[in-house]
Amino acid sequence: MPPVLRLDDVSLAFGSRPLLQHAGLQVEPGERVCVVGRNGEGKSSTLRLACRQLLPDSGIVWLRPGAQIAVLEQDIVAVPAASVREVVEGAFQTQANGGSGAAALESWEIPTRVDIVLSQLGLDGDVAYESLSGGWRRRTLLARALVLEPELLLLDEPTNHLDITTIEWLEQRLLEFRGALLFVSHDRAFVNRIATRIIDLDRGALSSWPGNYDDYAQKKAGQLANEARENALFDKRLAQEEVWIRKGVEARRTRNEGRVRELKAMREERRERLDRPGQAKLAVQEAESGSQLVFEAEDAAVTLGGREIFRGLTTRILRGERIGIVGPNGAGKSTLLKLLLGELKPSKGTVRRGGRQEVAYYDQQRAQLDLDASVMHNINARSDFVLVNGENRHVSGYLRDFLFRPEQLLTPVRALSGGERNRLLLARLFAQPANLLVMDEPTNDLDIDTLELLQEMVADFSGTLLLVSHDRAFIDRVVTSLLVLEGDGSVQDFVGGYSDWVRWRDAREAARIRQVAAAARESKASAESQRGAGEAPKRRLSFKEQRELTELPQRLESMDAERNALLLETQHPQFYTRPHGEVAAKMQVLTDLEAKIEAAFARWSELESR
Repeated sequence: MPPVLRLDDVSLAFGSRPLLQHAGLQVEPGERVCVVGRNGEGKSSTLRLACRQLLPDSGIVWLRPGAQIAVLEQDIVAVPAASVREVVEGAFQTQANGGSGAAALESWEIPTRVDIVLSQLGLDGDVAYESLSGGWRRRTLLARALVLEPELLLLDEPTNHLDITTIEWLEQRLLEFRGALLFVSHDRAFVNRIATRIIDLDRGALSSWPGNYDDYAQKKAGQLANEARENALFDKRLAQEEVWIRKGVEARRTRNEGRVRELKAMREERRERLDRPGQAKLAVQEAESGSQLVFEAEDAAVTLGGREIFRGLTTRILRGERIGIVGPNGAGKSTLLKLLLGELKPSKGTVRRGGRQEVAYYDQQRAQLDLDASVMHNINARSDFVLVNGENRHVSGYLRDFLFRPEQLLTPVRALSGGERNRLLLARLFAQPANLLVMDEPTNDLDIDTLELLQEMVADFSGTLLLVSHDRAFIDRVVTSLLVLEGDGSVQDFVGGYSDWVRWRDAREAARIRQVAAAARESKASAESQRGAGEAPKRRLSFKEQRELTELPQRLESMDAERNALLLETQHPQFYTRPHGEVAAKMQVLTDLEAKIEAAFARWSELESR
């Protein structure tokens, strides 16, 4: 079967800045390929080339004739005066009006397809799209892409603004997806679980690395180390030749033209070398320690607009602790931050705050940035200097630590990419002393290199951390405990990282199933005992139904054991390196098993009630 997509000798530049230089890429049917690279390298542009939203300066972008393509872009688009259902159905209209590969569906089939996807993503089709939060708009646009069931699905940062539950659902949905997937993501856990191959975009070149992100990261580090050694040897030899050519009389006496030509070639090779940009330098200015007690909440609740957001919050946060806040979209994670910081008052219970708090607050909406002001004026509008750790530094030098080029200093923030805006907000945040670091979804749009540096910086911060994030790897590496909002208004105080929580949650669910099964056996035994004592049953079950009721507890336990074994298998790091068909089959078995367990519970309840 021919590939779905092929880029041959493609070059693309914006102004004088090259993004791709004679790049090649091929995507086969059923592959799940992740494009990684630094912010501004051209990852999103590569996806736009793939769907022909951009044309290359040179080279060929080939799509298999008739192949249907769906796209989820990085930015959340506005769709005025439309319901969620209309936005999702609009995917078919877009295809019919000239999209790549018109949808071959009868008009009566479309509502059914839309209903299935809306149900899978937990979306209410009648709600106005513009009334939704960013996370729910993201779900809607994701449904719009998935509903087409395309041969090639292009996703640009698909986990941005999604809660962890939805990300986990999306992972399973993409593992079951039969078409080819080309995506950009900074979420390492997501990439590790989904990708069968990594495409590295580095200084205009695309290179292919089979396996997941961890495999790629290890091999890429080795390649860069070799490149650095080779460049150092080359530069040393070039310097020696430059000394020789400048020896004057002695050089002219001994000069041979072959050596001179070789020197000229070396000079040209050095000029054409594209050096890898330096790493960002992230560091928080740490203020003097505050009080030992940072926050204490006792049975606190918040009600907004007549709706109880959460209740029963009881926790004590001490200096130096690192608290992760996780939960579904709309569960109240950002509200919980505002409650602790004193921006909201509890509708019930109490919240105490310790003294001498110096807060650095990262807002996921980036509201602290002035989009019309320049990059440098967002750091200090009154001066070209900023005080960092007692040192008066020029803004240009300080911003260079965050990988901003000199020509970007006077650029309006509105013109920056999402990742660049994120880095600018971090630069603004870290220019002030703090002993309490509050970060609300700080990882959105950051490239993985910067994300890993941010992770190290946060891990080294000696103050107190409050972190809201959907990035499971980031949470696991920096927090010591969690506040978990489960979406029903309750708040769990849990010691450990996100992976610890998942193991505890799964064990709790398994225990619940065993408890229900045991209760079923006890209920059956009690009912038989009462009937033996002369009490007439409510309604007599048939012999077949009675045998089914007797066997249900054992069936539930058996299915639960099988489910747990499958979950352990899918959580192994090497599971997703298997062939796509094998992985998809296993995930389908797990999905079917979950449905059977729910059906068995429903059937047991029905029979028991009779």
